[in-house]
Amino acid sequence: MRRSWKLTVAAAGATAAAAASAAWPAGTASGTIDRGIGRKGWVLLDHEGFDRPLRIDGAKWRLDPQGPRSPWHVDAFDDDGTAWKRISGPLFNKQLSTLNVFRKRVAFGHRGWLTAEVAAVDKDRDGHPDSRPGLSTARLPNGQKAARLSEPSWDAGVLIRPTRPLPPHYRVEMTLRGINFGGMRRGTFDYNGRHNGYTKEPCKTRFPWTFQGALPGKSRCEYPDVTRENGFYYMTILDYATPAPHGNPGIHYRRKAIMDGYYSDDARWKNAGTCNPKTGKIYRTFDGTFNGVNALFPRGDLFREAANNNISNEYYIKTACGNVSMDKPYGPGGRFQGHLTSAELQPQLLPKAAYRFAVERDRTGYTLEMSGPFLHIGQTTLRVHHRFVEDGRPIWHYNQTPGEYDGRFDRTLVHRGPAGTYTTEHAWPKGSAYPDSFIIGDPHLNYYEGSADIDDIRLYVPRG
Repeated sequence: MRRSWKLTVAAAGATAAAAASAAWPAGTASGTIDRGIGRKGWVLLDHEGFDRPLRIDGAKWRLDPQGPRSPWHVDAFDDDGTAWKRISGPLFNKQLSTLNVFRKRVAFGHRGWLTAEVAAVDKDRDGHPDSRPGLSTARLPNGQKAARLSEPSWDAGVLIRPTRPLPPHYRVEMTLRGINFGGMRRGTFDYNGRHNGYTKEPCKTRFPWTFQGALPGKSRCEYPDVTRENGFYYMTILDYATPAPHGNPGIHYRRKAIMDGYYSDDARWKNAGTCNPKTGKIYRTFDGTFNGVNALFPRGDLFREAANNNISNEYYIKTACGNVSMDKPYGPGGRFQGHLTSAELQPQLLPKAAYRFAVERDRTGYTLEMSGPFLHIGQTTLRVHHRFVEDGRPIWHYNQTPGEYDGRFDRTLVHRGPAGTYTTEHAWPKGSAYPDSFIIGDPHLNYYEGSADIDDIRLYVPRG
């Protein structure tokens, strides 16, 4: 049963709507910089400071039974989903049968308002996960406690989510005290015996999940290598209630608002840009440190054909350097293509310094906010707001209730693979509704490796 998010406070001379509108502009043309923005107009509803020991790592592993009856089942794009079976044929089932997935689902925090989702692959099917990912209490050098999200192997995933869907209007935020999920350090991807955050064992591939389905004639180790691509979800909103780690294609179909790090020197991103928020000018991501934050609004009217004809939305991006849609070149002379990264972190300053990431949903749309000592500009708060529908461009699955959406962006999507096609007849029908749930961490079972220190997760609702 969904919890009813209600809070009664003394009137403060402003309605919830007025308080919300006072907290941010109602649709800026580009990103804004503000060193004074706080939490005006919001009342704290839940808070986790990680002062008490976490008990997640001691919980028992559970074998995921897969299929519609699994507690972790989502939809046709699930780990063993109908979509992959249709586009891959019997080969997908054959490859999937070579592994098991073990999981933990543990509620924690005040009244269990947060849940840890931990998963790991058992590739030799010996009845035990091949690695030991987890979420545990860590003590930082200054004595402060934090949660250490640890993922020692890429074939696993760990994330934090709310136990119940988020309320209609909210602000949710987290503080980052450490990040080791790849990116450069001192000008190189090779440090601490790793490459881009990955240990250097062979056969680290995206098997068996790809956007194109199962790859004919390819064994596990012949699948594409993943070690050039590492990353972390700082704060991202998904469109269903119970996110957990899965094969990486599925999540690309379920995101409403994104703040993530994606650290890749793959050649397909050679023309991607990064914003210098101090000058308002764009430079090549390949000329930076590969420690950027991407603030993305998935489009509900446009999809990426390169990701198998619509398994992934196209993105609209707002930064202090301007606004872009990723389907078109941008910058002076159309020099840049692909992601426009909002700013770069300086991981070496952590944990003495900290970064705060927040998402707000008000009656008009979503706001993405990041604060901290960013490269080039120093301590700064960056905020961007996108209305639910802006200039005819909708945020994907923004509606929490059927009454918030009239069905105008519904469409049929066709996904193709080596053995056939799968058709989504109604991608966003009238009468649909999609709850908001945030994730912090790594939701991929076949990508990403590293650790992060997380502190101070907070949920606010509007005052009034």
